[in-house]
Amino acid sequence: MIQTRDPEPVGRVVATELKPATLHQFHFWTANETTIGIGAIVRVAEPGKQPGKEEGGRVVYGVVTDGLAYSDLATPLHDVVGAEGDPAKAAESPTIRQEIRLWTAAVLRQHPEEPLQPVPLGAVYVATDADVAQALRMDAYVAGTQPTGIPVGLYTAAGLEAPVYLDADFLLGPEAAHLNISGVSGLATKTSAVEFLLASIFQHFPAHKGRIAALCFNVKGPDLCFLDRPGALDDADRRRYERLGITPQPFERVRYYAPFKADGVNLNTLRTHPDLVGDVEPLVWGLAEVLDFAEVLLNRDDIDAKADAFIDFLSDRVLNKEFDDGFGGSHRVQSFADLDGLFRAIFDGLELSGRSDMWRTHHIATIRKVRNRLSNISTRCKGLVTDDGPSHDLPWGRFEDRTVYVVDVANVDPLGQDLVFARAVSKLREHLERRDLGVDAVVVFVDELNKYAPGDGPETYVRKMLLDISERGRYLGLVLFGAEQFRSQVHRRVVGNAGTTLFGRMDADELATPGYHVLSPAVKIKLATLPIGELMLRHPHFTQPIFVRFPRPAVLRGRDGVERFPPGADLPFEEAVVRQLVRLDRRIRPNQVKDLIAERRPDDVRRALAAVRRARPDDALAYFRRMLGARVAPAAAPAREAVPPLNPISEEPY
Repeated sequence: MIQTRDPEPVGRVVATELKPATLHQFHFWTANETTIGIGAIVRVAEPGKQPGKEEGGRVVYGVVTDGLAYSDLATPLHDVVGAEGDPAKAAESPTIRQEIRLWTAAVLRQHPEEPLQPVPLGAVYVATDADVAQALRMDAYVAGTQPTGIPVGLYTAAGLEAPVYLDADFLLGPEAAHLNISGVSGLATKTSAVEFLLASIFQHFPAHKGRIAALCFNVKGPDLCFLDRPGALDDADRRRYERLGITPQPFERVRYYAPFKADGVNLNTLRTHPDLVGDVEPLVWGLAEVLDFAEVLLNRDDIDAKADAFIDFLSDRVLNKEFDDGFGGSHRVQSFADLDGLFRAIFDGLELSGRSDMWRTHHIATIRKVRNRLSNISTRCKGLVTDDGPSHDLPWGRFEDRTVYVVDVANVDPLGQDLVFARAVSKLREHLERRDLGVDAVVVFVDELNKYAPGDGPETYVRKMLLDISERGRYLGLVLFGAEQFRSQVHRRVVGNAGTTLFGRMDADELATPGYHVLSPAVKIKLATLPIGELMLRHPHFTQPIFVRFPRPAVLRGRDGVERFPPGADLPFEEAVVRQLVRLDRRIRPNQVKDLIAERRPDDVRRALAAVRRARPDDALAYFRRMLGARVAPAAAPAREAVPPLNPISEEPY
């Protein structure tokens, strides 16, 4: 909670004709030995008023953005002559030249706010906790009957540690939304900052705003693979957690999803240690889940207007319906295998009938092109997309409050990653529009925005999706937390719509780009040398960026997790099937499963296993035995609802 103490005077505002005090900036001097530095928040009291007793007096809060020191020397030559050209003799001078420390501060807030006037030439005091709350306008949302403050870190300048809060209405909507974090790889602690902030949100999200969950895409190694395991914290971190009012603990509810590898039974994730792999659920999609997103998987050069029309025909007239191919055959297409059977029937029928150019207004060349592209999807995304058999998806409509859903696509090829992003976020939007997801707001964390939402290059489905979230997601409760190394190379409308922005350690070349011209040279220097765990923060309530320090996340880091829980080797087919069935029913003995699948075709075993996984019966072994008795037919898909199309992206960002 916010604490108060009497401030101590550290300097005085000074104004000259060349450097006047204005409405937005002022200068003040201090003693040579001072705790003031870049990023420090100070308070200016009107002359003649004592701190805390400014009845009717003007109070100005500012943040230090630059500093300089000089003496009474007119030119450097005077110092050289005085030391007779020998630097060692300068220390022997009988008198020491007077040195001045002059600081520049940007105005954060004035009280009263009207009329807006230049900064008074008063005494300068180090900010207290209460001053920090006033300067950053946090007093408007950290108190009252329905507070919306979310702790983000500690302001630690000038010898003070004061908690800093974000406004949930401006971080998670509806007033504003989205968060963006930039910084060089490995030193900016981008992933750690998001992990800490998610923990803070889950513990402090206001009850009156409803239920919240997070969907995180793990795109780099083991970064997010151990969120449910405690990490090592030192005394300083624990003290910071206590100061912020956050309980340092790993996430209580985490659900992991990962596609299979090409063998269809071993999960494609680094969370495969025997003690952990049982918590990972497979992510497997079939034709019904993929066909809506053919644009993601197929190049626009391949899918012209004719091919696009044929894919729409398959979606609307063929998928999950009894369909007559026109040659006496009846089909019910529910999987890629069924679709391939339909294509073969069409080609054979055209050849036998002597008509080799058109089928139902679609040219045979178009049909062949679509068939080649679609039939290749399950090969290119093998493990994620299945040719036949039931799918296993995220729990749409059953999202739980304060739960993190991690989709591990770190080892999936870029095509599969694009498919996962596009489909998952589109389904989120669809369910949030209908208000049947299970929660009221979802935070979507996407790393590597330089790759998925670049500022240049061809327009992709994923980039359009990210633009749609950033510009319209806050109305639905769909919030984007994005991270990248180079903010200047991310699409301007993605970063520009982020209400809150964090900056970790930055590269000097990046700081030289036009987007950072609003920062002073001193602030840029500090950004280029920020230590791990410190960030520069922008928020709609703050008129100037400030620096905050956050504690280490209370979860196991990815690198440490891989060392403590080394990934297990891929199991042989039989052992992998046993492991999945035992996970569903602990009563099953391995030898029982091995006897059942002996001399069975692997495809039949995979389909039966998928059927058990989908049904979750009380007696998994008996159900598995029954499914192996005959070929498992694809499960009937629920009534298909078209995914709402992306809204047209206009040039107007608002």
